[in-house]
Amino acid sequence: MANTSSAKKQIRNSYRKWLRNRYVLGQMRGSVKMVRQAIEDGDAKQAKAWMPRAASQLDKAAKKHVIHHRKAARLKSRLMTQISALEKA
Repeated sequence: MANTSSAKKQIRNSYRKWLRNRYVLGQMRGSVKMVRQAIEDGDAKQAKAWMPRAASQLDKAAKKHVIHHRKAARLKSRLMTQISALEKA
């Protein structure tokens, strides 16, 4: 357990950051999951409708350093590629 007041404050701050990161990550995962579910169901229209929200959540998570910005770009790219392939099929 922390002894100094600065160490106690650091524990409080890290807990607040942990809570924020969990919330942001949960929002991001939920949005991406909705797009993936629509792709899996073969519904390109629904996937395309969900994609802006997922992209926004990914960008927000990257901006807050919850995930790496390149991971956000990679996920957006892969989702869009899958949606495009679904539309062509």
